Amino acid sequence: MSMFRYYAANSKGRALAPEKAVHTNFLRTGRIARPEEWVAEERRFLTHAEVAERTGKRLENAGRKTHQRLNRFHTDIRFPELVFHKTLSQAPHLGYTHVTASKSDFAEYKDVTWGFYIANFTAEISPDIAPEPAAGIEAGEAADSTAGAHFFHHVKPGYSRMYFAVAMKSELEGETRRQVINRDVRDNGVLFRTADPKTALKNVLLLGAKTAELRKIVEAIG
Repeated sequence: MSMFRYYAANSKGRALAPEKAVHTNFLRTGRIARPEEWVAEERRFLTHAEVAERTGKRLENAGRKTHQRLNRFHTDIRFPELVFHKTLSQAPHLGYTHVTASKSDFAEYKDVTWGFYIANFTAEISPDIAPEPAAGIEAGEAADSTAGAHFFHHVKPGYSRMYFAVAMKSELEGETRRQVINRDVRDNGVLFRTADPKTALKNVLLLGAKTAELRKIVEAIG
């Protein structure tokens, strides 16, 4: 069972009766009014499915806004909008969104397919490490998606974000072909990982810049 419980606060609240002066009330009744006597807000606990749905909407909104920022930078650098999300089953307030995917050339590799993601937590990304529990949640939660299986190791929940890109390749599993992390690129397939949105945008733009001239323009970003 998850250690997390979620509730929706009553945004409307109840109309409060005019509060009498504390000393007048004390003289009349002999007791001091407590704040909870005036405000009795009820809490409605949310199911994990409801939390996951809300998390997904926020993640995909962030993904679409990021995609728009990427495509506004230069007319010769364009990325397809491929936004979808995944939440962690044991902690549905945590998740990540896929923003876009493209192909780039590296020194020893040509036409490497990669995907760019945003997560609302920080973690280590290592496909070779099996999930392990930490802090009461599945810290190495295996997040399966059409982009392959990503193992998040040492998840640190909180008000943080993680931006990362991974190389991918097509692999035949039985009679089904699926996308998996390309571990031939940089050992674990991770092209970059950062908590800084500006650094992330610059790295993605560099991946999308097809010419030396375009790369110089991106590099000039302060």
